Amino acid sequence: MTDLSDRSLRQRLHRRGLYLEYFTVGWNVVEAVVAISAGIVAGSTALIAFGVDSVIEVTSALALLWRFHKAGPHAAVAEEGAAERSALYLVAATFFLLAAYVVFDSIKALTVQEAPDRSTVGLLLSVLSLIVMPALAYAKQQTGRKLNSKALQADAVETWVCAYLSFSLLLGVGLYFAFGWWWADAVGALAMTPVIVWQGWETFEEAREGGE
Repeated sequence: MTDLSDRSLRQRLHRRGLYLEYFTVGWNVVEAVVAISAGIVAGSTALIAFGVDSVIEVTSALALLWRFHKAGPHAAVAEEGAAERSALYLVAATFFLLAAYVVFDSIKALTVQEAPDRSTVGLLLSVLSLIVMPALAYAKQQTGRKLNSKALQADAVETWVCAYLSFSLLLGVGLYFAFGWWWADAVGALAMTPVIVWQGWETFEEAREGGE
């Protein structure tokens, strides 16, 4: 475990955490605006849903920014613990929101037999997300472990989930073109739902145990 008694190291990790979350907010705000705007123009519910997913990710990142600003790099343990628990509760809520979004969007797609979105904007966003999100998730995960922040580690998991959903969309498009499997994307996303709910519950339990 990282020796957090080193004030300069702690400050560097704190600053890195802030930068990662600022980048997360900036990236997902742009992604949401582009996806929702393009979805409205093209009449694509899949693109709009992609934008909604980005908004949920922004919410989680804002919870972490609040946690970092609230505690600060040299905050007292009790103060930091309170900020950490609050951030964990907020991140847990975004996991449940994400699960609800996935279930709603997937069931709707299966009900109306909606094929995966094949718009240029949607595919480009998915490819970029698949490149950026894993690197961002890994950086958050490593920083969270070194900083001993369960909230940042939970946020990293949510970023991994978003990367998976982008992969699921691209795989669904490929299977649709190759075999006509219009349902592949929706089924793949639904299969991830129990994991999302489980992670949300684990995050909630960590927050509750931290307050006892």
